[in-house]
Amino acid sequence: MTERRATRVARRLAPWTRAPHRLSPVVFALVAVLVGVVAGLGALAFRVLIAFFHNLLMFGRLSIAYDANAHAAVSPWGLGVVLVPVIGALAVVFLVQRFAPEAKGHGVPEVMDAIYYGKGVIRPVVAVVKSLASAISIGSGGSVGREGPIIQIGAAFASAAGRVARVSRWQLVTLVAAGGGAGIAATFNTPIGGVLFAVEVLMHEVSVRTLVPVALATTTATFVGQFLFGNHPAFEVPALHVPATTSAALLPAYVGLGAIMAVVAVVFIRALYGAEDRFERRIRNGYLRHALGMLAVGGLGAALLAWRGHYHVFGVGYATVLDVLTGDAGPVAVLLVLFVAKLVATSLTLGSGASGGIFSPSLFMGATLGGAAGLVLHAAVPGLDVAPAAFALAGMAGLVAATTGAALTAIVMIFEMTLDYAVVLPMTVTVAVAYGLRRLLLADSIYTMKLTRRGHVMPGALQANAHLVHHVGELALGRAAVAPADAAPTSLDLAEAADAPSHVVVVDGPEVLGVVSCEWARGHAAAI
Repeated sequence: MTERRATRVARRLAPWTRAPHRLSPVVFALVAVLVGVVAGLGALAFRVLIAFFHNLLMFGRLSIAYDANAHAAVSPWGLGVVLVPVIGALAVVFLVQRFAPEAKGHGVPEVMDAIYYGKGVIRPVVAVVKSLASAISIGSGGSVGREGPIIQIGAAFASAAGRVARVSRWQLVTLVAAGGGAGIAATFNTPIGGVLFAVEVLMHEVSVRTLVPVALATTTATFVGQFLFGNHPAFEVPALHVPATTSAALLPAYVGLGAIMAVVAVVFIRALYGAEDRFERRIRNGYLRHALGMLAVGGLGAALLAWRGHYHVFGVGYATVLDVLTGDAGPVAVLLVLFVAKLVATSLTLGSGASGGIFSPSLFMGATLGGAAGLVLHAAVPGLDVAPAAFALAGMAGLVAATTGAALTAIVMIFEMTLDYAVVLPMTVTVAVAYGLRRLLLADSIYTMKLTRRGHVMPGALQANAHLVHHVGELALGRAAVAPADAAPTSLDLAEAADAPSHVVVVDGPEVLGVVSCEWARGHAAAI
């Protein structure tokens, strides 16, 4: 290598090789704003990619016209539509295996792993590969959501920005969490939900120094999203006119709905990882594995088209959720079939190797099952003022909370989408029961389960360190005495003396062997 070329390489690597340093609060805040801007732009780019691949693969045309809230038109390929997910699967496997294996799956566990075990480092190539692979998965009919990918995309950029700026470790992992929260805020136009998602799922510390950059990033991403998409959520919920649901007769029904969602969440988590294990154990070749899984999904979508006139399980499924909320999805039997179909399709899609999120499938399954429960209760007890749409919304929040472990996020995001305060109480009851019961039935969420299977244990909660509120003098042991190790009677005498010290330090010459609590010594002496 020539001296000139070596100099160029050194200059190029300089931002990555400088010693980390702590940015000032003002500069750090500006970096967080930049992360929010890029997350908002990333949400736009990701939507464009989904639209492009959807039109190309489903209709053979070059266009970016696509409305996720409307049912897709019937593909001109006829029965050949079952092969569209297969074509997408082959492209996804190529991208993931060749360039970024961590882009496989739903994305959030990889971000959590980077925060807790990877010092906040996510390779920049992950953002590119995740964008392409997830857009192809969704556009070709994979039963996955777009929020998981944009979380990983935002986090990957935040990691790259922080490493270029050579920030300290806590600042880097905070930026990664901010990027993830900004991604989900820009996707759903839910800034508060984005902050709460970062707090509940991603952040390793909740304090002023970490919360401020997260709030700045999510707010900025939301502003960018509103400027690009308009001031409405990506998942539009119609005006529901939900009646008051505070009567004592209805609250037990929401408790029961929460219990149902807890069981469904456990089934969903087990089904997804069970499908993944079976695919990997029985089919070694990644291309064949994902192609067969998506062939089954394609067949399921074609069957639903022949039965109900829509593919339903293809893509994010927002149109079907809207049908449930407006009462246009069909009777109870149809809703139950759609629920089972989505559960199977999502497990096959992600279990065989797709790239995409689980948030949207959870909304779909929660809406169909909750809506079915509301219809059953409405028919069984005509005197009750039951709104099936309210049960659908509560089911959506309950299943998202139980599946992801983000309880507050689920409540706030659904409220931000509806802006209907009447749904808050039933959602809160359903979410509390669903989340609590799922934790009793299964300790891991769908995110932490993946990390647990790797041997990476995640904290069950963020707890304040009680020692931080005390001075060192308050933590001192009190008056202590010293006794040699071979003088047990002396130690016992010290413990039983009227002016006994609080502890006895046991020594062997110059070596300290340990400390004995006099209270403990007195208790054991009484037992002798």
